[in-house]
Parts: sequence; C-alpha cells; structure tokens
Amino acid sequence: MSDRHYVITIERQYGSGGRLTGERLAKELGIHFYDEEILKMTSETSAIGEQYFRLADEKAGNKLLYRIVTSLKPDLSEPAKTGHRITSPENLFRFQSSVIRQLASSESCIIVGRCGNYVLQDQLEDVIRIFVYAEMPTRIERVMEVDKVDEAEAIRRIRRIDKERTEYHRYFTGREWMDMENYDLPINASRISYDQMIELIKGYLRLRGYLD
Repeated sequence: MSDRHYVITIERQYGSGGRLTGERLAKELGIHFYDEEILKMTSETSAIGEQYFRLADEKAGNKLLYRIVTSLKPDLSEPAKTGHRITSPENLFRFQSSVIRQLASSESCIIVGRCGNYVLQDQLEDVIRIFVYAEMPTRIERVMEVDKVDEAEAIRRIRRIDKERTEYHRYFTGREWMDMENYDLPINASRISYDQMIELIKGYLRLRGYLD
C-alpha cells in the first residue's frame, strides 16, 4: 500500500448505501472514517453544545432564498469564537469546516457528507470526491430494510432527506449537490454490490497512484 496521503469525500443519496460502503472501505484501507464523529469533534473544539451541530447537520440555514436571489457567496473564513452569531448556521458550518480541513491535512481518511468535496477544494491534489447514487427501487428497498419501515415511509424519508441535502449543499457552497462536475467518481449503486463498489473505488485509487 502506498504511503501517499489522500482523503476520500463521499456524498450520497439516502438509501444508496454510500455511508456503509465508506465505512467498510475505511476498514479495508486501515484509515479513519468520519461521519457523525465530526459533530462531536466540532463541539469539543468550539466549546459549543453538540446539540447545536446536530440540529444544523446537513440542513440549510434560514436564508436559502435570500442567498439564491442575491448570489451570496459561501464563506469559509475562520469561525467567530464569541458574540451572538456564534451558533448561527453559517458559523457552525465554519467550525465544522475547520475541523474537516484539520483532519484532511493530518491523516488519510474518509469523510462522509457535510460538503467535504467543497470544504477541501484547495486540497484537490490529495482528495478523491465520490458521489454514490442509486435508482429509486434500490433506495426504497434499502431504506425499508435498514430503517425497518414500509414503502410509503421509505419514499417519504428519501424525498425529505434528498431535499435537505440539496438545499444544504446549495446554501453553503453555492453549487448543486448532484452536479457531477463537483465529483471525481460518481457510482450507480443499483448495478453493483457493496463489495464491488469497494473494489471500484480501490481500483480508482490505484489509477490515481494512491494504492500500490
């Protein structure tokens, strides 16, 4: 295995299996996997209660329409450490982004969601940006199986979470979540198994010179 530093970011449609694939891939590669752990780490770094980050997790702030209409530019500056805006969605995102950048610079790892592909845009030589999607029947079946819900509830969850993630990405990056120009490797999870997805990603890593 190569000693070359790399970071994999995974954006995923709900029910596509992207998170599970990332978790299993991290174990195979012997690197850390970060998803909700980022919320806890950000809370500890910022001294802001974790519940604030959980409430804002992958959800747009309340100025989405204003941002779209005015083309307000996303802001990745350092977060405010004091003042009444410390728990604003924008400031919480900046705290979270700071933690993601620190992780990415200190170790090879996999980061799921939270606009990692955008937050790490200045480190793209070391970043592999993956988007996992699947056709609706596949997603419904997986959500029913994992969440133990009926078909109607699975569809409702898929639509709600897709909408939240789309708006979150647009709000904080100014980009469209499902624009494949923002990713290096889009994967249709309806056609291949979890094991095959892992092999596909490892093959891509080899092509890029990250694995021997």
